[in-house]
Amino acid sequence: MELRAPAIVCASRPHGETAAIVRLLTETHGLIAAYLPGARGRALRPVIVPGNVVEAQVRSRSDTQLPFARLELLVSRGPWLNEPLAAAALNWATALSAAALPERQPYPALFAALGALLDAICHAPSARGWLPGMLTFEALLLRELGYGGGNPPAAAGSATEQLAAFDQLGRQLERYLLADRQGDVMGARALLRERLGRIGPEFG
Repeated sequence: MELRAPAIVCASRPHGETAAIVRLLTETHGLIAAYLPGARGRALRPVIVPGNVVEAQVRSRSDTQLPFARLELLVSRGPWLNEPLAAAALNWATALSAAALPERQPYPALFAALGALLDAICHAPSARGWLPGMLTFEALLLRELGYGGGNPPAAAGSATEQLAAFDQLGRQLERYLLADRQGDVMGARALLRERLGRIGPEFG
């Protein structure tokens, strides 16, 4: 395997003393797990923040070998990690992608939808500007993986309707995609739901 392409960082976990296993979503190769040397050093820690867009160079000698990665930061989501609601939304969208998608199967529509959603979370003036995109992404994920997903409300739907749809989609995700992998993943969604509920009926 040899790949050089833009990718969205979906997850990372420490490996050994200084490295990490990163999970990257690409348009043409889908979700890829790769070994990133030096990932826990000062230079790379800001690069592997979930939600970041990177230029990824991924290489392995065989299909059974965990590939090595080199990453160059293109778009940073770091500035939004200090905003509790935006941070919870970024964490949920990327954690869901990392947990639910099978590796090395391309889903170009999901790659595009996730990128647009992350942009909206970071740049919309309030949750009213990105929650419909979150609902659309979750429904698309369910459909792409063969579980329906229904039709999320339009952007003009009321905040109450959007929260009801968010709760309904959560039950479907938990049942169909995350039944064996709930743990911290659904915990990330519960935190997002709690923060949405705190900010009032119209998501100020």
